[in-house]
Amino acid sequence: MKLVVLDRDGVINEDSPDHIRSPKAWRPLPGSLEAIARLSQSGYRVVVASNQSGIGRGLFSYDELFGIHEKLQRLVGELGGRIDGIFFCPHVDADHCECRKPAPGLFREISRRLQVDLTDVPAIGDSPRDLAAARAAGARPVLVRTGNGAATERDHAAELDGVIIHDDLAAAANALI
Repeated sequence: MKLVVLDRDGVINEDSPDHIRSPKAWRPLPGSLEAIARLSQSGYRVVVASNQSGIGRGLFSYDELFGIHEKLQRLVGELGGRIDGIFFCPHVDADHCECRKPAPGLFREISRRLQVDLTDVPAIGDSPRDLAAARAAGARPVLVRTGNGAATERDHAAELDGVIIHDDLAAAANALI
């Protein structure tokens, strides 16, 4: 099975330091939905793994988060693609959970639910947390320069040994396909 794991904010959609709190505030990055559709049409199972501490902070509800995810899935579906699962951590750092990236818990849950070994599975993110979680799970971290990616590339260059870097999700998808 071909599988790819995507971070959400900054990879698929615009990010905000104030959190994406509603479907109305959720805006896809140019080319990202088409990239997901192409991956799906090329035989990849596409899953999302995302920290969503806005839930734990009381900034938005599960219903609002699920509304965002429904919008994402609908728009990808309209392009002939599919997202096979969305995994998220609702906790804040102080909770010390295993699912909040950089911990590998979301990746382990993906592995368990899909019954797949994540060794060398591409995991596309824009932050050091994304890359660390992928490494801890045995997946292959891929950095995109969208969202926080350019800052990650600039400020964490020493941690990027062996990490493939692309301008955006469309470029990463093209390289995988």
